[in-house]
Amino acid sequence: MRIISGKYKSRRIIAPSKLPVRPTTDMAKEALFNILNNRYYFDEVSFIDLFAGTGNISYEFASRGCEQITAVDGNFGCVQFINKTAAELDLSITTLKSDVFSFLEKTHLKSDIVFADPPYDIPQEDFEQIASLIFKNELLLQDGVLIIEHAKQTDLSHLPNFSNQRKYGGSVFSFFEA
Repeated sequence: MRIISGKYKSRRIIAPSKLPVRPTTDMAKEALFNILNNRYYFDEVSFIDLFAGTGNISYEFASRGCEQITAVDGNFGCVQFINKTAAELDLSITTLKSDVFSFLEKTHLKSDIVFADPPYDIPQEDFEQIASLIFKNELLLQDGVLIIEHAKQTDLSHLPNFSNQRKYGGSVFSFFEA
């Protein structure tokens, strides 16, 4: 994977092959950040990365100047890798090793942008629960956005607060707003 823009533009990051991840493709990531660039100043936002995996999206936010980043993943190896990479690049990323659903139930952390990239093969109900917990627990700040990455076979357009979706290859970003 590589960082597309910002301070670490073009930096390649090699994740260990043993991590149970499916990083967002460069094409999809670039398209997502083109959308976000038109809406946010990255040095002024807070960001939560759910199912953070390799930290791919968190690194992109950090490279663009975001200093309030929380990366949540249930896999110890993923959290270790994010910590190691963040230390090497001197990035301000706070990691939490936690089941994402437990985290969403208990946290009081609010953010401008929440990005969730769960495994594509989890049940539809789990995708719906992510959105439900974020809005029930009011985890988005005013004008905040939730973005859930999922396979094109998953449809989240019927959920409350759904705004729109964008498709890139086999990936879809569903956007939700308060």
